Amino acid sequence: MLSNQVVPKRVRVVIVGGGPAGLLLARKLTRDGMDCVILERRSRPYVLSRIRAGVLEQGSVDQLREAGVSQRLHEEGLVHGGCLLSDENGHFRIDFAELVGKSVTVYGQTEVTRDLYEALDSDGVPIVHEAGNVRLHGIDTANPSVTFDRGRLNYSIACNFIAGCDGFHGVSRESIPAGARKQFEKSYPFGWLGVLSESPPVNDELIYSRSGRGFALASMRNPLLSRYYIQVPNSENADDWSADRFWTELRRRLPDSIAECLETGKVVEKSIAPIRTFVSEPMSFGRLFLCGDASHIVPPTGAKGLNLAFSDVHYLHDALIEEYRSGDGRKLKCYSESALARVWKSMRFSLWMTNLLHRIPDASEFERRIQDTEFTHIRDTVNGRALLAENYTGLPY
Repeated sequence: MLSNQVVPKRVRVVIVGGGPAGLLLARKLTRDGMDCVILERRSRPYVLSRIRAGVLEQGSVDQLREAGVSQRLHEEGLVHGGCLLSDENGHFRIDFAELVGKSVTVYGQTEVTRDLYEALDSDGVPIVHEAGNVRLHGIDTANPSVTFDRGRLNYSIACNFIAGCDGFHGVSRESIPAGARKQFEKSYPFGWLGVLSESPPVNDELIYSRSGRGFALASMRNPLLSRYYIQVPNSENADDWSADRFWTELRRRLPDSIAECLETGKVVEKSIAPIRTFVSEPMSFGRLFLCGDASHIVPPTGAKGLNLAFSDVHYLHDALIEEYRSGDGRKLKCYSESALARVWKSMRFSLWMTNLLHRIPDASEFERRIQDTEFTHIRDTVNGRALLAENYTGLPY
């Protein structure tokens, strides 16, 4: 499906990837008078069917508001002033509002994508779906271009800049010469088995639970749709987990007072997500600039994936608009450095949360004692809780 217009022959910015990062960047650039086109290899129904993150930092909410796409978010999103942490000794609350004066909003990534699509359709921004064989050309020259196929037709778009928002498996990062890239990776021997359930959430705020059986998370998408996760080994297959088996295991990992209130419902989606980290540096090369999963992946424990992609958009939008309006390219030259500074801070927090809350296979007794002590420190000290709240609700740009 090609939305709105025929494929332009030239634009200022070609955005490769039609996920939330690419869509938000297009919306912000368009509102500031900078023309662009979006190339997405999947169909629009496929993009809108993907089940993804749902916790938005205050900075992400602010960006969506500034982009004029926050009306439904403010009407339907669930504002959370805190979250619960639990272990075998009980649970306690991290009060975001009291500790750092901020909040997060639960609003599904699918809904963010839908809102952005509607705004871009209204703007008349061309969105090419099912764009295949995308190739980037001349990214280290003053005249880059992008070619792609759609059906039996071949297209070429000349541009000033290319924004690579096409995820880990996209073409953008791989278009940077291997010798110019440095990659950092860490994988865990477990993942998250998640289900989406047509049932009311067990609590009105998220519950992060650690236990001897492993980690569990009680989350939600709306007042009638719940999202639950449990830690499982990478060897597990989602098809081997019946609904009854999942609910039984989840209850075992939640505090008794909470497990007793758990209402089950029809499971409408079930999958296992691996837990891994990945950073590729730099996030720019010539006229190509990477955003989101094209450059970095964080464990979901800290709810940073989508938010980190949006912070990339913040830095890239500001840099492109500065160059467009005044010809000053200093922010563009510093884009990678600025974005990566926040990437590594979010990576540190996500790894910290992952190591704090999960049962790490083969961990020594010493390491488990340290993990217990860290958890107790958060529970018993204002500084410990404030550190978590500050990072969870989002560091400043």
